[in-house]
Amino acid sequence: MELTVLVFLPAFAGLLALLLPADRARYARWVALAGALAALGLSLALFFRFENGGGFQFADRASWIDAGAFEVQYFLAVDGLSLPLVVLTTFLTVAAVLVSFSIEHRQRAYFACLMVLSTSVLGVFTAMDFLLFFLFWELELFPMYLLISVWGSGRREYSAMKFVLYTVAGSAFMLVAILALALGAGTFDMAVLGQSGVESAVLPLRWVFLFLFIGFAVKLPIVPLHTWLPDAHGDAPTAVSVMLAGVLLKMGGYAIIRTCVTILPGEARDYGVWFAAIGAASVLYGAFVTFRQTDVKRLIAYSSVSHMGLVLLGIGALGTTAMVGAAYQMLAHGLITGLLFVVVGLMYERTHTREISRLGGLARQMPLLAAGLAFAGFASVGLPALAGFVAEVTIFLGAFQAYEWAVIMAIFGVVLSAGYILWTLQRVVFGPVRPEWAGAGDQRHWWEHASVAGLAALVILLGVYPDLIMDMLDPAIGAVSARVGS
Repeated sequence: MELTVLVFLPAFAGLLALLLPADRARYARWVALAGALAALGLSLALFFRFENGGGFQFADRASWIDAGAFEVQYFLAVDGLSLPLVVLTTFLTVAAVLVSFSIEHRQRAYFACLMVLSTSVLGVFTAMDFLLFFLFWELELFPMYLLISVWGSGRREYSAMKFVLYTVAGSAFMLVAILALALGAGTFDMAVLGQSGVESAVLPLRWVFLFLFIGFAVKLPIVPLHTWLPDAHGDAPTAVSVMLAGVLLKMGGYAIIRTCVTILPGEARDYGVWFAAIGAASVLYGAFVTFRQTDVKRLIAYSSVSHMGLVLLGIGALGTTAMVGAAYQMLAHGLITGLLFVVVGLMYERTHTREISRLGGLARQMPLLAAGLAFAGFASVGLPALAGFVAEVTIFLGAFQAYEWAVIMAIFGVVLSAGYILWTLQRVVFGPVRPEWAGAGDQRHWWEHASVAGLAALVILLGVYPDLIMDMLDPAIGAVSARVGS
């Protein structure tokens, strides 16, 4: 029952926040924070009790829908691939709640939506029945649409609808593939499908693989299915950007490894070179387009497209080292980009602008926030001793023998990332002091310090002690790689 409690605890806290009396609405943030901290504590307890190399653990299983020929199960479990992502989700949920403490508009509904969003992502990372997985995958649409369209800024309705349309279109392909697999194999059990593989389906397996990949690639996202991301980030509240970049994008990379590569290893070998090519192209495209951005949040969004290209490159290599690097990159990017959005969001609260041309000289007026932005920027570039460096080096070392040309392209993209990050820091943090921000001040509340310091500490921890996660990832990814190589 532990995983069930973990998955639904945030939603329960959100329901309690929603049911608060109107005159007690200000307590919604404390209810959400209590639920988020409880989920984080439970996820850490599972993390330290997990036995590396032990396969799927902490399983909750029960018959859900018995349709005669098919049985849909309520089946939750975690392994060395999914559990680190579960911990990442709970940690970023706490950070998202903290940076939302200043929300004044419809507090009860806001925190309810935020906590339901957390439950949906936790469900994706723990569900081991394909239909249950799809249910959680779709569940996040509702809270995300409301969070962007109601509490966002700019063209918030347009951005929210664009996000929904892209996700629904990708999910349509994914549902067709899921049904085709289940009809061919006679089960929705992802653990069984991953162990025995699928030899036939209602559709050709090549098409099943492609349909699954399209659905997951929209969420990752990769070029050319990425155009919803800058709009969603640009108009979303800070906490939603943290969750979107930190964990929602990781759903795509996780699902590709869990389903496309594990269940259809033969097709994964056939498409590996395309994964590498698309990944390298995404790295370069994201880097080049980032140079043209004038809005800080859109700049970070396009940099995410570039970094998620590295994930796809690592997966495409299909070797243990490269895929471990891809999984580590998902964790590192979630923390680093989450930190970037937190700092930029706090700067926006003080300046009410994200236009790079209007910022400058903030190192003197907001020294702590400026230091946080510089730290997150260097981490994004891949500075040694920080989490991003470990992830990128592992991907490059693992993928070089398989796709030397793609790695060289990706390395050039990383060099470009150093250029746009340093250029952004020079324009935003340094330069002449602007008098209009003289009274903006630095961090004012303890929750701002806590969210920035907590994310920064984890970026350092995963940079200096990667074995904390690597020892968990290696056996799980090694089993997947062995299936592809067999």
